[in-house]
Amino acid sequence: MERSLNVRFWEVDSLRGLAIIMMVTYHFIFDLTFFGIFPFDIYSGFWWFFARITALTFIFLMGVSLTLSSTRAQISGEGILFKKYFKRGLKVFSLGLLITVVTWIFIPQEFIIFGVLHFIGISIIIAYPFLKRKFLNLFLGMSFIIGGIYLGNFTFDFSWLVWLGFIPNTLQTVDYFPLLPWFGIVLIGLFFGGILYKNYKRQFRLPDLSKNYFIKTFSFLGRNSLIIYLIHQPILIIALYLLGVVNINSFF
Repeated sequence: MERSLNVRFWEVDSLRGLAIIMMVTYHFIFDLTFFGIFPFDIYSGFWWFFARITALTFIFLMGVSLTLSSTRAQISGEGILFKKYFKRGLKVFSLGLLITVVTWIFIPQEFIIFGVLHFIGISIIIAYPFLKRKFLNLFLGMSFIIGGIYLGNFTFDFSWLVWLGFIPNTLQTVDYFPLLPWFGIVLIGLFFGGILYKNYKRQFRLPDLSKNYFIKTFSFLGRNSLIIYLIHQPILIIALYLLGVVNINSFF
């Protein structure tokens, strides 16, 4: 197949867009439950699995995308520059810290200590040495997942390793994505990204649906996933307020 470094792979963008729609859907269900509007069961059953499939999809695609960006940089002669990933990761992690402050102000009883943006920011940085590790990524990824699932069965009387997956027995937070097990998903994404898009070429046949209206819409959402993540909750809460089902004054 012909390779163009300026081409984006529509299937990656559109799948990320689908994951973003799923995320917004789940957070809407979460808000309805959190504000006592409708008591969905978000801690087990369908919505519990829905939330984790959404996160798994998004984080897996992050690993694939890191492989694509590093391969493109290497082929173009730019090289795989750690500085690039460090700056990008630091930016996302800083946004995570902003979310920590905002949630500490508005929901101090369950504020976000190490949520998805903290996780993504750190993962972008520490993924750098794994970008070309191929089958080692698959092995380590599975190991991290198994280790994280095992750790999830315990709680601890210290909190300084909360970011790694050691859950404090006092932890109460609305968003928690520790490196174990979630960084394992990133590594598996790196592995499959290297196989499915070797040398920045799609290694499988796929009809060109990039001009399809729905695919274009999903791809647009996927390319703007960060800004959507940042603004969707305020929009949902304001919408519920305008509908008269949420009292904004209850935050203060």
